[in-house]
Amino acid sequence: MPSQTAHVRVAAFADLDARTFHDLLRLRIDVFVVEQHCPYPELDGRDVEPGTRHLWLEHDGMVLAYLRILADPDGAARIGRVVVAPTARGGGHAGRLVTEALRLVGDRPCVLEAQSHLVAFYARHGFTVTGPEYVEDGIPHVPMRRERGPARPGYIHG
Repeated sequence: MPSQTAHVRVAAFADLDARTFHDLLRLRIDVFVVEQHCPYPELDGRDVEPGTRHLWLEHDGMVLAYLRILADPDGAARIGRVVVAPTARGGGHAGRLVTEALRLVGDRPCVLEAQSHLVAFYARHGFTVTGPEYVEDGIPHVPMRRERGPARPGYIHG
């Protein structure tokens, strides 16, 4: 389904209802823990931090894609948990969410830990590799950073 038919949602943890948080976690667990065979502590405590923002694409009540933005202590934003439902892959959903996330981040530096096969995807969004490849939970990753971007208007919830 085309990315533009899905609605972007943004919320702090305090603004998420129980059903929505359940659906977001289920997608994350279904892909990262089950599909990618990575048993790790999915509930790391960062979802509830006041500076965390949850972004997702929703269509007809279904979560198609998700990511979260964390506030790192050094002032950088950290994008993580970027995930697209298996049935929604190939529709441009991840790119749309990353674009929205960077709009929210504004001119702050932004970092992420990319799965190595996605380096080119993140490079298209202005990220560059900042360190050597490493393996986390059996999957090769590389650290990436986007320096301060141009000032962007704040996101308006739609």
